Amino acid sequence: MDRDASPVMMTLDAVIIAVSNDQPRVLVVERDGQPPALPSGALDTAHDATLELGMRRLIRDQTGLEVGYAEQLYTFGDRDRGAVDGNERHLSVAYLALVRETAPALEARWMDVYELLPWEDTRQDDGTARAAGLRTDLERWAGRDRARRERIALAFGPPWDGIRVLERYELLYGSGLVAEAGAEHLDAPGRPMAFDHRRITATALGRIRGKLTYRPVVFELLPETFRLLDLQHTVEALAGVKLHKQNFRRLVERSGLVEGTGERTAGTTGRPAELFRYRPSVQLERPRPGVGVPYRGARDVSDGRHGQ
Repeated sequence: MDRDASPVMMTLDAVIIAVSNDQPRVLVVERDGQPPALPSGALDTAHDATLELGMRRLIRDQTGLEVGYAEQLYTFGDRDRGAVDGNERHLSVAYLALVRETAPALEARWMDVYELLPWEDTRQDDGTARAAGLRTDLERWAGRDRARRERIALAFGPPWDGIRVLERYELLYGSGLVAEAGAEHLDAPGRPMAFDHRRITATALGRIRGKLTYRPVVFELLPETFRLLDLQHTVEALAGVKLHKQNFRRLVERSGLVEGTGERTAGTTGRPAELFRYRPSVQLERPRPGVGVPYRGARDVSDGRHGQ
């Protein structure tokens, strides 16, 4: 054994996502005026039988919430990650959990994901312009460096690939355009988080966007019965793009993901809408039961046009 090897400290981080009022939200904790952070803490090696059980314990202790669906996201372990005195190697096993928003307890609160990653929301013209402006800043940073310019083209398009969330954040970090990388100008995009938690959040958003295409994870965020418009708005919120209403409706109805309940909305001013529910058996019928590719037809952020 190398006597000079650094000791390793392992922590667990939880990215807990909900969608409310057509916005993806992440649960954060704030302490002593520090930047918002994900619920996190050390693994209790004496009492946590598994990493997932340790993660669930930390969520309960720090937010008062119980989570249902959860999956391991990634292990973060860059050499200088979280180092205080340079003698410890900090590893973090991050988890992604999807829930319906409820009031948290203790020091936790819900925060809009696009407050942290504003360039990822291209549903409106201002979001498209923001992403295009960042691409211009990055190209200025890249200069004539071919490798950098290729990375920018892949991350920012055209075409816009919503799944490349982490790649876009890492480009902004590498170019010094975000606060965590030392950016001092007041218009640095997005609100910073403690440690590398914004990077972890970007990883989680990219994972969710990818899973929309082949797993029915979106239904973890919806009530038992819902309108197709509610489903569309939830997918749009996560994907950060607008979808064609009729095309989306046809795709969902043909996919077998949902079934009508025979009931309609009540107490609304407009025409009552049919209520649907998720069909769990679709996972036995199809190998990839997702809601399609939500980025087809999304905005081209290079010039604000809609793709074809």
